Amino acid sequence: MVKISLSSSLGQKTEKAEGEADKTEILIPQADDVQTLPATTQKPTLSRILCVSVVLIILLSTVVLGIICTFRYYHLTQNRFHCRVMYNEDFASVPSRAQLQLEEDVEIRLEEEVELVKVPVPEFEGGDAANIIHDFYQSLTAYHDLSLDRCYIIELNRTIILPPRNLWELLAKMKLGTYLPQTYIIQEEMEVTEQISNVHQLGSFIRHLCSGKKTYKLKRKSIQRTIDKRAIKNCHRIRHLVNTFVIETSICDKD
Repeated sequence: MVKISLSSSLGQKTEKAEGEADKTEILIPQADDVQTLPATTQKPTLSRILCVSVVLIILLSTVVLGIICTFRYYHLTQNRFHCRVMYNEDFASVPSRAQLQLEEDVEIRLEEEVELVKVPVPEFEGGDAANIIHDFYQSLTAYHDLSLDRCYIIELNRTIILPPRNLWELLAKMKLGTYLPQTYIIQEEMEVTEQISNVHQLGSFIRHLCSGKKTYKLKRKSIQRTIDKRAIKNCHRIRHLVNTFVIETSICDKD
């Protein structure tokens, strides 16, 4: 430490005793006297690293979940169709005088090879509201007649029911307006044979549809392109579209 003394009267020599002089002392620190404090560096602690990692994982999971949900919503909406078609009950009749309208909702599960059809109460007489499953993996068709709350099972008719991929392409064209079929009707008659006690072996879709309901097997009797005058039977009729034509399924009790 260097000590510099300045007297109060510059240029005058005085002989005053030490302690009586009017002096101002200034202390100038030297380089060796300066204490340098070490810079404090904060090292990341384990808890802070863990907290940042958890936040990053949550953000990444949220982004991934959002992408998945968006894709699934887009995928599902693209596989669901609301159909409204006009068809002729008599193939030979004049369309403007004999056309009827059919509405239904169709969901196509391409991966599971399943077609789910919901038919509301039709405007015309003689038809029933129903839920229908065409399961190509199980090779079965199930009808749930809502008016009777009964299920009916029969082997899938692959000659008239379009496979899921073909049906999806047909309905997509109809939705875009690039294909508007002049639809007619095919009638098929089926007869109830026996009751099914266990539906769990019929696949998950049919099990979900028919569980807890009386379920019966059907036997196909006839298929024809036009509707003829039929004898009065105890039958329930379901009409739906899974091809370029409307299918009327008559489910009749045994004679």
